[in-house]
Amino acid sequence: MALRHAVLAALLDCEYSGYQLAKAFDVGVANFWHALPQQLYAELAKLEKEGLVTGRQVVQETRPNKRLFRVTDAGIAELEAFAAAASKPSFIRDDLLVKVQAADRIGTAPVIEQLEERASAAEAKIELLGKLLLRMRGDADEEEFLREGVRIGPYLTCLRGLAFEQGHRDWCLRIAAVLRARQVTHAER
Repeated sequence: MALRHAVLAALLDCEYSGYQLAKAFDVGVANFWHALPQQLYAELAKLEKEGLVTGRQVVQETRPNKRLFRVTDAGIAELEAFAAAASKPSFIRDDLLVKVQAADRIGTAPVIEQLEERASAAEAKIELLGKLLLRMRGDADEEEFLREGVRIGPYLTCLRGLAFEQGHRDWCLRIAAVLRARQVTHAER
């Protein structure tokens, strides 16, 4: 997947300025695609040049003017072609896993600390995603929303983000506990 497709998907629901897009990415799209604000601005410029998004200038009295972007028909066609193409398998690329793999030889204290920090960060993200899910479905319970919700894609990706963060938190806590127990066992010998 290219950043272009994540940007196009994020713009499906409404017009966004570059700043608003960065905020939307931070909350929703970051579950499956990370991008820095400057990458988003550069991608918006490319997409506009290619006719996949269109921008319009909004004059503001008390702030600098801003540009709002929306997906064009050509952008929707690009997303449709992307959706029809085969997806590549996902993979993990994580420096913490390299540290865990080497923990037997390099010492576990710093690795345990980093695992616990990651678990705390995942817990904060779990709380954020839970609130986001509640906001998206409004008064509907989850099953009702999944059956009848008007725009379900963002909700489904948020559910995936929640499951990922829960699994990540649980794994980090378990591995930290295993490494801590091994420290105690090896210290007793």
